[in-house]
Amino acid sequence: MTGLAAARPDAVAGAPEAASAARWKPPGYWPFVIPALVVVLGVIMFPWAFTLWMSLHEWKVGAAPAFTGLSNYARLPTDPRFLDAVWQTLLYTALSVLLPLVLGTLAACVFHARFPLRGFLRGVFILPMMATPVAIALVWTMMFHPQLGVLNYLLSLVGIPPQLWVFHPATVIPSLVLVETWQWTPLVMLIVLGGLAALPTEPYESAQIDGASLWQVFRHITLPLVAPFLFVAAMIRMIDAVKSFDIIFAITQGGPGTASETINIYLYSVAFAYYDVGYGSAIAVVFFALIVALAGALLVVRRRTQGAVEDGR
Repeated sequence: MTGLAAARPDAVAGAPEAASAARWKPPGYWPFVIPALVVVLGVIMFPWAFTLWMSLHEWKVGAAPAFTGLSNYARLPTDPRFLDAVWQTLLYTALSVLLPLVLGTLAACVFHARFPLRGFLRGVFILPMMATPVAIALVWTMMFHPQLGVLNYLLSLVGIPPQLWVFHPATVIPSLVLVETWQWTPLVMLIVLGGLAALPTEPYESAQIDGASLWQVFRHITLPLVAPFLFVAAMIRMIDAVKSFDIIFAITQGGPGTASETINIYLYSVAFAYYDVGYGSAIAVVFFALIVALAGALLVVRRRTQGAVEDGR
């Protein structure tokens, strides 16, 4: 016993050193992680650092870059074309998020019910989001044609006069949103449908016993329970819609005039049509900040909504 008692302090004193040595031992997987980390940082961080550097210079293709500080950023608030592009981007994004959320949730509720050929109809419903954007743009461009398009023919069947669709400044944004909604409503449907499949059945059984209507069940049970899935769908759609380029460029190229020119389209024109790389880089930096701000605002709304739901419980 005495020997054990005498040996114990030495063991206790040596324990921290052993723990420290074990703590600072480099993991054996580091040689495999470091190359991938270097590649990722090079692919992501270097382009952004170079973009920030270019945004601080006046640099046009064919001329040497000249440092101008924040002058490119100072041009943005006084550039009416950029301000119009910001407003059109926000409008396009808001409509491209709201409409697929509403229609996708409705479609998810419909396809969640059991009926014949449900699986086949689900497959047909998700086909639009599998098509390539350029092919979609070409098809919808023909459908939007004022004289030969099928959309005006369908309107004539119900007595509505023909529309100019993407060929008029007042209707070009709603027309492009129509294409975006047609293509990406199935994605929202799939996300919400996964949420509906994971919901518990006990609240619905209780509501049925209490005689709740379909709207009351949806408003007070389904909607709060699938809200996290709706926020995920809204986040995905917001990030995708705010940086949309291919559909808009293939159909209108920002026209008529600049009526459908979003920030992405204007950025492309400045950098690759006017060859003003410095000013285009400043637009890219501000554009990235806008995306981060919109994503942050959506996360704040999600937290507040979750807090309100938890307080209500």
